[in-house]
Amino acid sequence: MPLLGWPLVVTLAIVAVVAVAGTLVLWGRVRGPAPARAAQRVAMLVACQVTAVLVVAAGINNYGYFYGSWSELLGQQSGSTPVAHGTGVVASGPTWRPRTRLSIAPETIGPAAVVAAAWSRPSQWSTRGRIEAVQVQGARSGISEPVLVYLPPQYFQPRYAHTQFPGVEVMTGYPGTTTALVDRMGYTDVLLKQIVEHRARPMVLVMLRPTVAPPRDTECTDVPGGPLTLTDLAMDVPAAIDHAFRVRPTAWGAMGDSTGGYCAVKLALLHSDVFTAAVALSGYYHTLHDSTTGDLWGGSRVLRNLNDPEWLLAHQPAPPVSLLLTVGTAERGPNGVRDTRRFLHLVRPPLKADSIFVPQGGHNFADWLSLMPTSLDWLSRHLA
Repeated sequence: MPLLGWPLVVTLAIVAVVAVAGTLVLWGRVRGPAPARAAQRVAMLVACQVTAVLVVAAGINNYGYFYGSWSELLGQQSGSTPVAHGTGVVASGPTWRPRTRLSIAPETIGPAAVVAAAWSRPSQWSTRGRIEAVQVQGARSGISEPVLVYLPPQYFQPRYAHTQFPGVEVMTGYPGTTTALVDRMGYTDVLLKQIVEHRARPMVLVMLRPTVAPPRDTECTDVPGGPLTLTDLAMDVPAAIDHAFRVRPTAWGAMGDSTGGYCAVKLALLHSDVFTAAVALSGYYHTLHDSTTGDLWGGSRVLRNLNDPEWLLAHQPAPPVSLLLTVGTAERGPNGVRDTRRFLHLVRPPLKADSIFVPQGGHNFADWLSLMPTSLDWLSRHLA
């Protein structure tokens, strides 16, 4: 049974009800000496507590898409080990006409392929667009991760047959699942609606998660002796997608929530030759060092600073990019409103930054969803 989905939640709920009912029925029927009776009753209470906790945990995970599989939950790394050299590969179907070698490997894609197949039929591609589930193998980073690529309806319309579309890397928070960007965040639904209503221009969405080495949070960093996550997102993914689709090789955008927002801003600041605009939904703008990250910089203060957006703006020339930063006023702590305001105070030309402060907004899907249309419209204008 998959970790995500209602079947697991319902099954655990039934088990929890049975545990409570069994406790009520058996409570007065235990036998044996007093210590044995006490131990049996304690065991029944523990069973009730454990099953209740499991139901709540499964429900929260199903809502937040924190862990996408049992292997991730158990800490079994699913991504490949980064290597110094390799061959860029994009796995897909036979309809592509790329300029690089392809490898068809649908068994490595998993749930992403299900989401992609359910989005549209070939007869709907010119009106609804298409989602491709692919496996991108980084030529420089060696990282291999499933990616969902949304091609807008115009991609399949004759009048746009020779058009190159803006590309946008859309990233989850930590740990996140790629499929959540479609069926929880609704990026494809919102963008299609905005395109139909002529509020946003057609864009190719490259949806992925920055957690390439679960359960570790690499914070989109080239970790010394570890995953080259920044290289993968900044170089490998755009290059592979550009070779496989009609996507502009430059003038990319980046967008994400929470950790994905931090990554989006960092991509624009450090690789403005590729990424010219970025949107951060409840992002943060300083490097983290906690139990999920560990030391990402090999003890180097210099490397840590070079991955810190606030430090970069304060000590390096500002790049010619545009940023949209959103945050809820109820978001407290080091990653909340104060952090966003501190970063905005550092903005100077040629960098441009817009901001949205959501009254009483929090760090949650509901508030991010409310900002999605405005954010995608903003991004499409700045990538035109």
